[in-house]
Amino acid sequence: MLRQYELVERVLAYDPEADEAMLNRAYVYTVQKHGTQKRASGDPYFSHPVEVAGLMTELKLDQETIITALLHDTVEDTLATTEEIERLFGPEVARLVDGVTKLSKIEAMSESERAAENLRKFLLAMSEDIRVLLVKLADRLHNMRTLHFIKSEEKRRRIARETMDIYAPLAERVGMYEYMREMQLLAFEQLEPEAYAMITGRLAQIRSSEGGQVDAIALSIKQALAEAGLKVEVSGREKHPYSIWKKMAERHVSFEQITDIMAFRVLTDTTEDCYRALGILHTHWQMIPGRFKDYISTPKSNGYRSLHTSLIFENSMRMEVQIRTREMHELNEFGLAAHWAYKQGDKPDGQVGWLRDLIEIVDASHDAEELLEHTKLAIYQDRIFAFTPKGALHQLPKGSTPVDFAYSVHSDLGNFAVGAKINGRHMPLRTPLNNGDVVEIIKSKSASPQLSWLGFVVTGKARAAIRRAVRAKERAEVAAIGRKLFEQIAERLPSKIGKKAVKDAVKRLGLASEEELMAQIGTAKLEDRVVMEALVPGSTAGLPEPENWPKQERAISIRGLTAGMAFQLADCCHPVPGDRIVGIRQAGKGIEVHAIDCMTLASGVDADWLDLSWGERSSGAVGRLRLVLYNRPGTLAEATGIFAGNRANIVQLAMTGRDELFGNYEVDLEVTDLAHLTRIVSALRASDAVAEAQRI
Repeated sequence: MLRQYELVERVLAYDPEADEAMLNRAYVYTVQKHGTQKRASGDPYFSHPVEVAGLMTELKLDQETIITALLHDTVEDTLATTEEIERLFGPEVARLVDGVTKLSKIEAMSESERAAENLRKFLLAMSEDIRVLLVKLADRLHNMRTLHFIKSEEKRRRIARETMDIYAPLAERVGMYEYMREMQLLAFEQLEPEAYAMITGRLAQIRSSEGGQVDAIALSIKQALAEAGLKVEVSGREKHPYSIWKKMAERHVSFEQITDIMAFRVLTDTTEDCYRALGILHTHWQMIPGRFKDYISTPKSNGYRSLHTSLIFENSMRMEVQIRTREMHELNEFGLAAHWAYKQGDKPDGQVGWLRDLIEIVDASHDAEELLEHTKLAIYQDRIFAFTPKGALHQLPKGSTPVDFAYSVHSDLGNFAVGAKINGRHMPLRTPLNNGDVVEIIKSKSASPQLSWLGFVVTGKARAAIRRAVRAKERAEVAAIGRKLFEQIAERLPSKIGKKAVKDAVKRLGLASEEELMAQIGTAKLEDRVVMEALVPGSTAGLPEPENWPKQERAISIRGLTAGMAFQLADCCHPVPGDRIVGIRQAGKGIEVHAIDCMTLASGVDADWLDLSWGERSSGAVGRLRLVLYNRPGTLAEATGIFAGNRANIVQLAMTGRDELFGNYEVDLEVTDLAHLTRIVSALRASDAVAEAQRI
């Protein structure tokens, strides 16, 4: 454990202007507050925040971050308060400590909720200050280093799984590869102990049997580059055990089949030297096709830059080589921690694009499960690169579609998308994009996101935006139905009402807005009598029971509303425009539209009945027909030809039975209205191929 003077000296070594007295006060404060508390290892508890602060000094972070690391558990685990910390160490430290504390209050939740809520708090905290994330990552890294002291295997595995799913990917996304690799290794040891023992054992055997082969290859690389006049640093290492296991699992191969266990790193002075070194290595040794990646010209989304190639060395041994400048190496290993140089009074120099996307996902997510789904998609998938027609580059997960691309450019572009051109050709919105595609989004102001898009989009940002837009449209349409019902409720009152009466009713019912009132009426969550009483207290006295109220004087039009939003077209009778329709309204379920002669209406469903109308110029619905065709070649083709001739699209066609003479079918057709469907039935009945045709 770092002693007090050692920690202070570390900070002063890179920041001579740091407040030495405040650092000393923070060290003493955490020792006093944690007092006699012990960790599972038996060490004093204050050794943990001191070690976390030590990790922060390795990143050369400012004194506020070091003090935050020292105090990060005091509010949660001791009698210290945020107000006391603000008084002793200032508002900035208090805000940072509060941010870290909020990330930790998740123990009482279920596992999936805990992971999702953890991410939510992470991202919200990161939106204010990246230092909160850095302290929390260091906190988790030190906890992982001491995880083996916890006696409960179940608890160790839970913490390891959370680290693997949440903390290690986040460390990777901010470019802190050293943290990521160590977290993965420690979690791997707990989650897959047999695989961990096997791989580390085999690596130890390779080291003992091959002696100094890694050093010998590193020297050969350095000599080859030196002969060409390049001054470089070369280091070699074995691949990370977790990386080896992951490759074995993904490729379904054994340890012996992994041919690039050794990896080498070449550090140069300039970017030009990186490409020169690459050319020299490819000249000296044979490169493996398909294994070259240029992350210098096209960096990863977290800022990672390097050249990656794989070579075949002597005796056919494969090796991976990474080439980068010394500056790139520093940024690659410590990521955003190296980008942000905090000085007193300064702010971070900006947020990166992926972080803004994740913050937007947090705002749009409906619940913890949905958030976890979105953010895991945003974190884990491999990336592709696509361009706008003007050449702007957008990084997306592999498998992304034009809809994902549109939302990546701007939320409004996604919301109004109706089509796409990929490399100049019109393509469906569900088409997967490839690296280097140029994507042009065709939009319309009258368009809106479709629920079906959720079946093919892959980015969390797109899924969150689509769900948000669909929910908003559904709420607006339900409120539109509710407003029409409200007008009829208001007509039953003894006198006309104004806007003030509506506002007062909203307050009396404890609702947030007039729109919420209309939505609750539309979904039958509020009874008519309750609404009337809220509008004019005492107005329902002496009124008959609701079942004895007069019927609607006029039908409610559903024109302009969308099936599946404010209402559902019943599957039992498949009503189409032109049918006489009624609505069944059950609390919380919206309105189900039936044809007036539907047999379901005679089943005694306990619900409100509404008199509905399609409205003028309503068109478009799915009608269902039952067909009996003669069992001979060509009859089905003739029937489908009738559909095509009448411009009706087949949604679904199913054979329900067949014997020697006849084949029975059910077919769902997209039709404009009742007259359209009637013409099709008449044409079918006139055909020699059709024995029977009727609507069901």
